[in-house]
Amino acid sequence: MIRLLPLLVLPALAACMPAEAPPQSPGETPAAYMALGTEPGWTLEITPGRINYDGDYGATKIMVPNPGATPTATGRRYAAGRLSVEISSGACSDGMSDRRYADTVRVVADGRTLTGCGGGILPPDALAGSTWSFVSIAGTPVATDRPTSLAFEADRLSGSAGCNRFSGGYSVTDGTLTAGPLMATQMACPGAGMAQESAFFTLMRGPVTMRFPTDGTLVLTGEGGQTAVLKRVI
Repeated sequence: MIRLLPLLVLPALAACMPAEAPPQSPGETPAAYMALGTEPGWTLEITPGRINYDGDYGATKIMVPNPGATPTATGRRYAAGRLSVEISSGACSDGMSDRRYADTVRVVADGRTLTGCGGGILPPDALAGSTWSFVSIAGTPVATDRPTSLAFEADRLSGSAGCNRFSGGYSVTDGTLTAGPLMATQMACPGAGMAQESAFFTLMRGPVTMRFPTDGTLVLTGEGGQTAVLKRVI
């Protein structure tokens, strides 16, 4: 059976700009700066005390004390013996997905130069072509026994909040996302699936703002402050 859900009007799409990192409380450990590259795969972690590099898909490891950053015209540079790192501000694609990052990162490890991306994850250029899975709905983590998704195509969205499948048209105009009417299957689901689905549909009945924190998630916030948090899949 298929049921018709109310029209969803989601005004005020937040400007697609990465959110500022929250200020740290006294005594709080600063978050590590992360970067990554492909072909061959490598990752880099910069903490206040150390710089840790894993290269060649983990086969090469270099761990050195953090010497402190030197400002450059486009960002900052770290020079630590076997390892040097130059971080330049500017949107960067990892080359393997549609994800974009805030910085371009150039690493020289034992004389070998590699280029990748780092810093906060930027919002997608457009919703079309992106797919997300739910992390939490109304402040409650989603159950892991059933898959969830929210996918955007050129003019349609579809997905599941843990029980039934739903789909419908959508449009974005002047920062406002309008979706629906949405069609959904109608079946009962065991466990928490139906409860979290009901919470999501309730959230989406009113205005919902969209925010893209720098950790790559999508936060939908509705009336009364209820939220749904999603993470990017594609």
